[in-house]
Amino acid sequence: MSQPVGIKDVAAAAGVSVGTVSNVINRPDSVASGTRARVLAAIDRLGYVRSESARQLRAGRSRIMGLLVLDMGNPFFVDVARGAERAARDAGLGVMVCNSAQSAGEEADYLSLFAEQRVRGVLLTPADATGRNIAAFRRHGIPFVLVDRVAEGTTECSVSVDDVAGGALAVRHLIDAGHRSIAYVSGPAGLNQVRDRRTGALSALHEAGLGAEALRELPTERLDVAAGRDAGARLLGLADRPTAVFCANDLLALGVLQAMYAAGVSVPDDLAIVGYDDIEFAAAAAVPLTSVRQPAVTMGALAAELLLEETEAETAPTPHEHRRVVLQPELVVRRSSLASRRAAVQ
Repeated sequence: MSQPVGIKDVAAAAGVSVGTVSNVINRPDSVASGTRARVLAAIDRLGYVRSESARQLRAGRSRIMGLLVLDMGNPFFVDVARGAERAARDAGLGVMVCNSAQSAGEEADYLSLFAEQRVRGVLLTPADATGRNIAAFRRHGIPFVLVDRVAEGTTECSVSVDDVAGGALAVRHLIDAGHRSIAYVSGPAGLNQVRDRRTGALSALHEAGLGAEALRELPTERLDVAAGRDAGARLLGLADRPTAVFCANDLLALGVLQAMYAAGVSVPDDLAIVGYDDIEFAAAAAVPLTSVRQPAVTMGALAAELLLEETEAETAPTPHEHRRVVLQPELVVRRSSLASRRAAVQ
């Protein structure tokens, strides 16, 4: 394997000093046009690419922002990444996107990688419910912003959606349609988002004068379509099957929808379904899915802007102040929940 071309190779090929090559790369106006042309020709001929990592070590300032999310297979996090990438690009930065796969161990490994690479800062959707990974990463002094998570008990910035309000929106909609027995396909219990959406669901039941027993929780280990299909199978096996189901995200809801379709259960006539996130596939499902919309692209962009603001605070006229930004969800009603059961309960 051939060795990569270095700055010394370019200097030798152009017949100039290493310092002259460095000036051509970093301060071209300081080099005479003839010399500059000779160096640029050598760079082009040899295929030299400067070492960004070496430049970062000298400057002590990276042009890369880390983004660590729970599941890049979930279109919601793809949209978060799109928003973050757009804001970073506008600031002349790149984004290193990593996927913890909802694993605290993988999260710890990627946070260590970010520290080794001396990234400018990190946007993080935590997988570790204990907070130990965040505590360990904080020791490196690298700024970070929590995404899709409120910064409870910390001083860092965060950008999230009011998931309690979102859970209430979903279940209130089902109650208004006449449902009095509702399943909650919840996902891993360690995730704050899952717990907050359940809290919102219970608050909507309380408002309607219904007890907590009206909500049947079906936990899953993951937040994907396969876990939704499994939950759908369990739902079908219940003797007193609920008439509606609220799912902690759209992938779970799409899996439940697949299970109902395979079993010949009509959605929404026999079972109403509401998801969460309003990913692109929600509207394109065989039965278009009612969902609680999160402004994912906006969330990613705002988080990146907060991180940039913090990393530039040393040269700013005023110090950076950590902020918690909480966005509001919106219910998008589609066919999967439109059948009313009022006649059945009257």
